Amino acid sequence: MARVSALQWLNLVRHGESTGNLAYQAVWDTDAEESGITERDADIALTPTGRAQAEALGRWLAALPENERPTRVLTSPYIRTVDTARIALAQAPVDVEVRVDERLRDREQGILEGLTPTGIRRRHPEEADRLARLGKFYYRPPGGESWADLALRLRSFYRDVEDEAARRRGSGAADGERVLVATHDAIVVMTRYLVENLSEREVMEIEKTPVANCSVTRWRHDGERLGAIVYNDRAHLTGAGVASA
Repeated sequence: MARVSALQWLNLVRHGESTGNLAYQAVWDTDAEESGITERDADIALTPTGRAQAEALGRWLAALPENERPTRVLTSPYIRTVDTARIALAQAPVDVEVRVDERLRDREQGILEGLTPTGIRRRHPEEADRLARLGKFYYRPPGGESWADLALRLRSFYRDVEDEAARRRGSGAADGERVLVATHDAIVVMTRYLVENLSEREVMEIEKTPVANCSVTRWRHDGERLGAIVYNDRAHLTGAGVASA
């Protein structure tokens, strides 16, 4: 992502804890084939803990030096991400419109939507075999997306972010925009892939460690490129007593 040069800060936050997260946790080590989630993925809401996490995120934003607070806020269109961003901004002296971009949505699961790993193996053994053969990065479930597909839509998204930052700087805005993105764990991981020019092996190794709810990942421009500052940071949640497992 060498083109990302008009950004001073790029900050990504995963949404707060959702009812979907709790549903998956409840069946994870069981024999269940389905998660039990009845809503569309886009309609899954924050839990009370998730809302408290978003408030803690807002207090973290408020405590940032003024020259690090976001000048632009972009979010996935899903309810849990939009609410995370709006709750956080209500706690901070940041007068910025929240803008939705569908390219920040979670990875589409297609026919595997709502199934546990056990459910996938039992109901779609041919897909489990194909996943094992192709590997997670390139495997695309029928009607869904691969991790490589995420990279394609994110390249488009960050190209537009960079172009907008360049236009604002050209029209007299202060150099270097500070962007906050509220999104999903897969998007956080694949942004590392793009920004840090990682390999398939490297990014899939990173993906093995879950991105925590309402954790913060940050890059700062060092004059040549965006450099990593923190990844999956939860310090702002620990002090508030709402850290994710």
